[in-house]
Amino acid sequence: MKRYKAVFFDWDGTAVYARTAPSDRVIEAMRPLLGQGVNLAVISGTTIENIAGGRLHEAFTPGERRHLFYGLARGALNYRFDEQGALLGFASGVPERAALLRVHEACFRLHQWLLERHDLPTDIVFSRPNYCKLDLMASAPRGDRLFMQDGEMARLNALLADHGVSGGVRSLIDRAEALGAELGVRLKATTDAKYLEVGPTLKSDNVDSVLAFLRARDGIQAADCSFWGDEFISVGGGPFGSDSHMMTEKTRGGDFFDVSDLCGERPEGVVCAGGGVEHFLGALREMAGALNGE
Repeated sequence: MKRYKAVFFDWDGTAVYARTAPSDRVIEAMRPLLGQGVNLAVISGTTIENIAGGRLHEAFTPGERRHLFYGLARGALNYRFDEQGALLGFASGVPERAALLRVHEACFRLHQWLLERHDLPTDIVFSRPNYCKLDLMASAPRGDRLFMQDGEMARLNALLADHGVSGGVRSLIDRAEALGAELGVRLKATTDAKYLEVGPTLKSDNVDSVLAFLRARDGIQAADCSFWGDEFISVGGGPFGSDSHMMTEKTRGGDFFDVSDLCGERPEGVVCAGGGVEHFLGALREMAGALNGE
């Protein structure tokens, strides 16, 4: 196992099976690495209260927290810790209120278009700090497993076809981004099949911000890092999943691993590791063992 100086990883579906699941095992796998100075960055579309109930960092000492980072809310929120272990925000991507309202309006217009033109009802989550979530399959709840499930993409394609939406999910992404342009805000839309997320930033902004900090503080380069997720595959024969946005110009040179067992096309350079959460936790333990010469 390569001796990485930083590990970036998604939370739901990669580090834990569900947000409500106990986080003891991932904490146990993280602690030896943090204690040996390996930087660990949770990169997730959610906000901090959904990462182990907002208390993940409380499991670690102030010295260990120095190497813990959060890159959350699709590029909006980035956190690190000071020498005393206090939480600090940096590189905020939260838009001004006027810009956020334009994001909301673009998403609502897409909701209206789907209902008026295609008789397809959707739900919208407006409470995110910099983006909206359009639930394309509102009648099919995921329970507490909020990451993409096997067969969901096929069900979404069938649903869109049944309602006469040509071009599949790719057409919805294009329309959302075009609506943003009409309203004077540059939007980037992604989907995990069930949800279409629409906002001005992405996980790419998170990883670039955290890597820039690590480069300035510790001289860490992309080649010193690995990136782990479970949503890299192409959705609807078009765009790749949300974790693919950890692949940027600045992170090029790092190693990328997909722990999902779903079949599908992945970006060039992504290792299809499979094995889900168990594989990722095992990889963390193996990294710690390598540092100890095991």
